[in-house]
Amino acid sequence: MTRFSVSGVVWFVIFIAVLVWSAIEPKDRATWVLEVLPAVVGLFLVGWCVLRFPLTPLVYWMILLHAVILMVGGHYTYADVPLFDRFSEWFGWQRNNYDKLGHFAQGFVPALIARELVIRFGVFSGRGWMSFFVVCFCLALSAFYELIEWWVALVSDEAADAFLGTQGYVWDTQSDMAWALSGSILALALLSRLHDQQILELHR
Repeated sequence: MTRFSVSGVVWFVIFIAVLVWSAIEPKDRATWVLEVLPAVVGLFLVGWCVLRFPLTPLVYWMILLHAVILMVGGHYTYADVPLFDRFSEWFGWQRNNYDKLGHFAQGFVPALIARELVIRFGVFSGRGWMSFFVVCFCLALSAFYELIEWWVALVSDEAADAFLGTQGYVWDTQSDMAWALSGSILALALLSRLHDQQILELHR
């Protein structure tokens, strides 16, 4: 995705369209701000990267996918995304599991971002240590996000329930980190070869 490429314009249009939709009468405005803020920060970072440090198309599109997940969750709150309410009925779930998709993406997408950075900066000489670092980084990122959720709960009782999305599940924090860990491992297992090809193309 170059500065003026068609794919870059499509990426931007999709992001803005979903952001505008998400901002129209969200279920809880405070929760919307908390959930969508990382996506907006991601937009500015992508803009900087396009100009200064172009990334692979795979990473750009994965960032967009993650941003869409965040903006949908922000609009409805994670406990009330309608599609996952329907899934709960079909599969007999006791809760709306959209937040688990969000935490899975929280491992899947950062794994590719971290992988690209450590490869391009030559941080590791061996791929084994690189993969180990990427997985550990994603798990640490997930744990830090759980701390943020805890701090929000302490500061704001009003927005805490919607932001945390625990829905009464006592192991919510642990399962969130497990989903992020699984996402990071699966990203490396499924997309490393494609990612390597796109990294090589950046240097041609």
